[in-house]
Amino acid sequence: MQSPSLLRRVLLLSTVHPATDPRIVGKIAPNLAKHYEVKILLPSQPPSLELWDVRMPFFKNLLFRVLLCHPLAFAEFLRFRPHIVHIFVAELLPLAFVFRWFGAEVIYEVQENLYKKIPLKSYNRGWLFERLFRFFDQKARRTFKFIFTEDAYLTEYQNLEKSYAVIHNFASLELLSIPSPVPDGQHPTFFYAGVISYERAFDTMLKALVLVKEKYPAVRLRLFGHLRLPKKNLHESLYYQAVKENLVFYGYLPQKEVFEYTRNALAGIALLKPVGDYADSYPTKLFDYMALGLPVITSDLPLLRAVVEPVNCGFCVSPYDAEALAERMIWMIEHSERLKEMGEDGRRAVLEKYHWEEGKLLDIYDA
Repeated sequence: MQSPSLLRRVLLLSTVHPATDPRIVGKIAPNLAKHYEVKILLPSQPPSLELWDVRMPFFKNLLFRVLLCHPLAFAEFLRFRPHIVHIFVAELLPLAFVFRWFGAEVIYEVQENLYKKIPLKSYNRGWLFERLFRFFDQKARRTFKFIFTEDAYLTEYQNLEKSYAVIHNFASLELLSIPSPVPDGQHPTFFYAGVISYERAFDTMLKALVLVKEKYPAVRLRLFGHLRLPKKNLHESLYYQAVKENLVFYGYLPQKEVFEYTRNALAGIALLKPVGDYADSYPTKLFDYMALGLPVITSDLPLLRAVVEPVNCGFCVSPYDAEALAERMIWMIEHSERLKEMGEDGRRAVLEKYHWEEGKLLDIYDA
């Protein structure tokens, strides 16, 4: 392998993704570090990480990020002088053109279809922001390489002039080495990881849990992720009040810590409502659950049915149908002996098909 001083330098940059982001820090950076000198600049970066020694503050407000974080990112660019800058959010597109003027190659990773997603946003979606996004996004298509996390994004991005690749956020093969879960017979437990919002069917999960609790009062739902709904609305919900003792909120935790809690779970839940670009998107945790040996309960969208049903690793239900969700949860409680086989089927599917594609990442860098 080349000496570090001879390796091409890569800066992985986001003003939104946390320092523990499993795709950037857990997959992309380690793969690239075998071939490049890699630096990561993410919000609230822990100073103890050897490769990623730059800290960036996090601001929810986009204007604050532009005024305070973008200058910091540019200063780090000048200090490190990377050959390649890989950006992960659209707000960095104007700055990316500055990087390009200084001689760096830019790879823009599209992780959501903002043309469908912006109308759903409750903040950071002003008229000016949207116009600027559309302008720079169209300009980027003629200048930068692209990485997409979903095939469906190519429907929007058809006029690309540089190399591009679709690299799904499938599971890391390392998860296959984690022992399969052993369900807790006394406290039937279900697992959810991801943003907690009504778009991700949290309201349906609450209603379903009420029904399951009638038959199994000790049922639990462990939830890991940011709560993206008003706490006042939550506490005013009669469904929440009925099952609040059965809910365990952990907040956002690093992925390795989260997966420790799957050991006694019956199944992992990954429900998306068909709003915005969700109908065309894989919930990342679906594949993580499969790799961990957890049976899954996910939405009955065609994209997801094509993953789950052929390998019989779980169930697909309407993200609006609480009764159907409750029925599947109760079945899993009462047929726990069948879950190990479902979990192993999911693991096999990850090994054969739904795993992280390191080769595609290196190909787009070398293209």
